[in-house]
Amino acid sequence: MYERAMTFVEYVGFYRLARSEGLLLRYLTGAYRALRRTVPESARNDELDDFVEWLGELTRQVDSSLLDEWEKLAAGDDLDPADLVRHPLDATAPRPVTGNARAFRVLVRNAMFRRVELAGRRDWATLGELDADAGWDAHAWEDAMAPYWSEHTTLLTDADARGPGLLMIDDSTKPSTWRVRQILHDPQGYHDWAFLASVDLAASDEAGYAVVHLDDVTSG
Repeated sequence: MYERAMTFVEYVGFYRLARSEGLLLRYLTGAYRALRRTVPESARNDELDDFVEWLGELTRQVDSSLLDEWEKLAAGDDLDPADLVRHPLDATAPRPVTGNARAFRVLVRNAMFRRVELAGRRDWATLGELDADAGWDAHAWEDAMAPYWSEHTTLLTDADARGPGLLMIDDSTKPSTWRVRQILHDPQGYHDWAFLASVDLAASDEAGYAVVHLDDVTSG
């Protein structure tokens, strides 16, 4: 789910888990709680902290009450036992997905890197589905990337390609929009190509995930 920048709904649909989505949600919530509570400070780093924030926010967007209940229990607050046996997807309204800035940045980073991975595989059809609303169909993607492939033999998707050093987020341009630049990791290390995108914050809060629109594929 994390590697492919999937939402909970996309993951359930991809693996056909509709009958087990409640169990999956409880498993993910348990994993989040275990990571948050049991990993010692000496073993933590920024990458792990980003992952934990992302996992907690993903779970909360599906059912915020499930985390809220366990947090109350951990704090020793009284809790109605009936609340613990209801279906986990009988959710209360979650907080806006942009409310946790660190987790939301991870969502944006994952969304951008998914496009990098798909471009590296030349999967123009899937890219066209991702950015159809922005006017980028499969042919537009293929045409935009053609100059890159004329210069480079491959598009790297390793840890360095996914790292924060190749992603620039400008959250100061407009209060309702972030501007994003995802630098492509070419084998020569020139880093002269990039995806430019906009993040619609209001649409993201409504959808419960990062709504990213590709603006351009550029060099230089």
